[in-house]
Formats: sequence, structure tokens, C-alpha cells
Amino acid sequence: MATHLFLLVFTMATLYPVLWVIKMALTDASGFSADPWPFPDPANMTLDNFKEVMGLGDPKTSNLLFFRQLGNSLIVSLATAAVGLALSTIAAYALSRWDFPGKDRSMSAFLVTQMFPGVVMLIPLYILLSKLGMLNQLGGLVLVYATTSVPFSVWTLKGYFDTIPRELEEAALLDGCTRMQTFFWVILPLARPALAVTGLFSFMTAWNEFILAATLMTNEQSYTLPVVLQSYVGDFDAAWGHFAAGAILVSLPVMLLFFLLQKQLVEGLTAGGVKG
Repeated sequence: MATHLFLLVFTMATLYPVLWVIKMALTDASGFSADPWPFPDPANMTLDNFKEVMGLGDPKTSNLLFFRQLGNSLIVSLATAAVGLALSTIAAYALSRWDFPGKDRSMSAFLVTQMFPGVVMLIPLYILLSKLGMLNQLGGLVLVYATTSVPFSVWTLKGYFDTIPRELEEAALLDGCTRMQTFFWVILPLARPALAVTGLFSFMTAWNEFILAATLMTNEQSYTLPVVLQSYVGDFDAAWGHFAAGAILVSLPVMLLFFLLQKQLVEGLTAGGVKG
């Protein structure tokens, strides 16, 4: 009984901030109350905040800018996950299966890159993209995000590839497969849970990142959604209803991915936890 009571209290404490965000999103600014009750008043409930965030509030002033920015976030996040997986799977497989000079140092170098936050590399990245003419371009943002996605993905996938028996590859080679065919037809299907976990984390990193996107993207047409959310909070006031509605809209694609990939996520996160 005590355990269930503790879990109930812990769950309510965890959901309380989420309920407050939903309350702000569904309440008009003039009717919003700061009382601790986390549920919106049915008399003041409205979808105006969502309509105004999406530019659908007034038909005369409606625009598709939000959907353009939503598309920017989707393109950048999906491209970052794809580039990260494409590069890291090959690198992780090589690090897992072969011994070569500098292998240990290269793995340590990947770790070193994860020790520094993105803001430390902001100035040199800005200069590089400026020299390449890639400022305010989604491709430049994908390139920047991939530099942080690849090291994490390599470490994650390398550990998973280590758990796949080499005998499976040897059997495929004896059956006439080439090394490349073995990699694509044997190894990658077996590593599907790890690929799902790694791809999702790469997607979320790009989807939620703000500092680099706000610095490298100065054109409103090129904004990603985290930069759009920041625009609702000014120096002297804040449109909390719009901010809350935007935050809910931003979280929906990630929640959808979690539901779609939940089976692979559970297998990938628990792989290697039990031997035998």
C-alpha cells in the first residue's frame, strides 16, 4: 500500500508541470489564473492560442510561416539522424570488428568531443559556415548537428555490434556473401533496435537544440521551432499562452516517434543488460 501511495504521489508531482502547460495553452490570457489548481476552467477554455501560434487565428492575417518552420525542424532533425546513422554505422562496425593502429585513440577522441558543449564551438562553427556560405541554410545546420551526433552514435552502435556473434558473419561469408552484403543483410537487421535508439536520440538532439539554431539562423524563414518558442518570451513580457501552445505542438512529433518505435526502443535500451 505504501509503495502504491508513493508511486501515485511521485506520478502526480511529475505530471503537475505538464498539466500546468496544458492549462496555459487552453486558457485565454485574460482569463488565466495563477492559482495552483492545474486544470483549466471549462468556462475559459479556448483553442485561440493554438490557432494564433499556427497563424490561423484571423483569416485575413493567416499565414503558413509556422508550418514552414515546422518543416525546417523536420528536415533538419531527420537529415541529422540520417547523416549520423549513415556515417556512424560504418565507423562503429569497423571499430567493432577490426584492430588497427589508432583504434583506441580514435575512440577516446570521440569521447573528448562529447565533453565540450556546443556553445564552446559556436564561434569557430560560425566562421566555418560563413566561409562556406552556409549561414541561414538548413544544410549548414545539419552539418553542425551531425558533428555532435556522429560521436555519440559511434559509441552506442559500437557497443551493440560487439554483442553480435562473429559466427553469424562467418556463416554468411561461407555461403558466398561479400563483406558488404554481410553488413547490410546480416548485421544491420540484427542491430535494428540500436539503430532506432541512436536515430531517435540524434533526432531529439537536433529537434530541441536552440543556441546554435538561434545564432546560425537569422532569417525568420529559416527558423526552427525552438527559436520560434523563444520569440514568445521578451525582455519585459511573455506570451505564456502562445508559448505553452507552441511547446505542446513541438512535443507532438517526438511523442509520436516514441509510440511508433517503442518496441525497438525497449529492445535497444535493454540489450546487453542480461547475459546468457
